[in-house]
Amino acid sequence: MDAIRECCAGLDVHQANVVVCVLSGPLERKPKKQIREFSTVLSSLLELQDWLAELGCTEVAMESSGVYWKPVYNVLEASCKVTVANASHIKNLPGRKTDIKDAQWIAELHRCGLIRGSFIAPPEIRELRDLTRYRKKLKGYETSERNRILKVLEDANIKITTFMSDVFGVSGRLMLDALVNGEAINPSHVAELAKGKLRPKIPELTQALNGRVKRHHRNMIMKSLNHLSFLERSIAELERQS
Repeated sequence: MDAIRECCAGLDVHQANVVVCVLSGPLERKPKKQIREFSTVLSSLLELQDWLAELGCTEVAMESSGVYWKPVYNVLEASCKVTVANASHIKNLPGRKTDIKDAQWIAELHRCGLIRGSFIAPPEIRELRDLTRYRKKLKGYETSERNRILKVLEDANIKITTFMSDVFGVSGRLMLDALVNGEAINPSHVAELAKGKLRPKIPELTQALNGRVKRHHRNMIMKSLNHLSFLERSIAELERQS
């Protein structure tokens, strides 16, 4: 393999430590090899950054091992050109496998230009991704909580889902609050709760809301509604930040 970089480093990254192999020297000769191990706490990663700077090494490669590569990348991206490779693309040959050998293997591949880097988005896009992924998680929790409420309603013989397309709209929330508070459901009360297109369905809703609601059902619905309100506020806050 023909070398194309006079100085480069290969990093074998783990949760607690990172093994670094620096290869340097003329392209036509066997490179000088220097190996050191660093902790992954910030102070130690800054030492790694300083050490690479002392060696004049600005070309660094590592594999994308879980999320452990991210703290290392966050520190080195300011002073080095960091290539993050798919782990399956730079897998070492089978046999005796050590962290030092892995770091040296990555360095040798990078010295010869054989590592294809993965796309790493700029910091502001990475932050936006974190927010959108978290929002997706919260939306999933929100759906689960709504489904839990619907199951409790069915268990309590409350059949408002038959006549309402959105139980969690304005009218639906008012009716759920009425159930939680233990209020009696009668036609005049339902008339006050039903809004807009639901008003013609007052007779059907009255029957649907007269079930067998126990204290257990009310407690379950109340807990789910409180959690649902929290999730909705959190999602709205994330959307404002995005």
